[in-house]
Amino acid sequence: MITHVYNFLEQRLLTHFDKKLFVENSGKSISYNEFDIACKKLATTIINKEIYQSPILIILPKGIDCLISFMGIALSGNYYTLLDEKTPLERIQKVIAILKPKLIITNKALNLGIDTLFPQDFDSFSIDNEKIMQVKEKHIDTNLLYVFFTSGSTGIPKGVSIAHKSVIDYTFWVCETFKFSDNEILANQAPFYFDNSILDIFSTIKSGATLHILPTHLFAFPAKIMDYLQEHQINTIFWVPSVLIYFANVNALKGYDNLNLQKILFCGEIMPTKQLNVWRKFLPQAIFANLYGPTEITDVCSYYIVNRDFKDDDMLPIGKACKNTELLVFDDNKELIQSSQVGVKGELYVRGCSLSLGYYDDKQRTSQAFMQNPLHDKYLDLVYRTGDIVSYNEFGELLCYGRVDNQIKYMGHRIELGEIEVAVNGHRDIRNSACIFKDEIICFYESDNELNLQAYLKDKLLGYMIPKQYIRVDKFQLNANGKIDRKVLYEI
Repeated sequence: MITHVYNFLEQRLLTHFDKKLFVENSGKSISYNEFDIACKKLATTIINKEIYQSPILIILPKGIDCLISFMGIALSGNYYTLLDEKTPLERIQKVIAILKPKLIITNKALNLGIDTLFPQDFDSFSIDNEKIMQVKEKHIDTNLLYVFFTSGSTGIPKGVSIAHKSVIDYTFWVCETFKFSDNEILANQAPFYFDNSILDIFSTIKSGATLHILPTHLFAFPAKIMDYLQEHQINTIFWVPSVLIYFANVNALKGYDNLNLQKILFCGEIMPTKQLNVWRKFLPQAIFANLYGPTEITDVCSYYIVNRDFKDDDMLPIGKACKNTELLVFDDNKELIQSSQVGVKGELYVRGCSLSLGYYDDKQRTSQAFMQNPLHDKYLDLVYRTGDIVSYNEFGELLCYGRVDNQIKYMGHRIELGEIEVAVNGHRDIRNSACIFKDEIICFYESDNELNLQAYLKDKLLGYMIPKQYIRVDKFQLNANGKIDRKVLYEI
């Protein structure tokens, strides 16, 4: 019975002892056995500090030391939070105020008055298997594995708390649905403090695969990434759409005839079909899948494996629920919208094993987002309000139009700005777009030249949905997770 994420590694040690598990682009690598030893050394050191079921803060760059920290902390009976090493001190202090960590693992000399371990000392630590076994025997799968902090609208970060059971359930689903085996060679794009990385890390370990860790800054140079994919025969990627869009826009796949890419998964924002069609043209035999889900439900709750052709201005479905997950769509009166009600929009709610255990030390926010299933009150049955507007299409698949807070009321009409962006992105000369509302709808678009989008959209959208102002940008500024930074647009 799998109750701890370490069980995945334990099983793979029996068959993949000396195989490379993680590889950094610098060439540094670690085998399954070496990783196990390093994790046990760290776990023993933490146990000896008599820290148990407590938060431990990691402030490290993306790399093998970070992954050793993840598993070592979990094996010690504790849970981790990761912040990027470039995180401003003010945000670090806000997270510490909420988390109250007992220990910090970092390369930096931080004077925070908290006990600190440094990765350069990991090798000198020793292993006490008996102490590790005693901690493992007390473990249950509802214990926390990690707390990931997202931005809060009040300026106070929200700590999404995820248990072992949710990551275990998700990892089984990924490996089963996409037929992951020990032949997978993955290339990681997502920062490790971003929940998309959960698929990369734990699916790799469970399936006996190899994960290549690529630094975030390298994705500004598509040719370097493509060279790496080809050289190392990468066959599986799980990237955010903004990166795929950028690579399609600069024609990065052209000339790479020996790519071994077989599975291209993406998640994190709406993927325009125009750029997806570019990828499908270059890799006609590959599997493409659109995954969807907020951090609060362990990364992904629905998926769509692309199985038909789409026009450049079509909307790509987010599909159907993952196994062991239920998706519910409710209107404003909490009435359930059925899959037969094609085109009727509502807010998406999620229930299942994947749900977060709430926001860390924040009962008020937790009660607002995680609520009793509106369909009954017979027993405790929590659902998560995603805040996303969806509807069913004629295939019974869900379409996602974007955030409820990206829905506006204008001239008496409700408008999803995401729906406008889909229409704009269908223009052949548009690389990407984003719409905001400041007294009127403003459309920002990325292209080489000024375009007459007002005329183009007349045949695409209802009159009240057509933006009043258009602003061309050379290139959208992206946030740390690789998505369009919309906050910057409001300041223009």
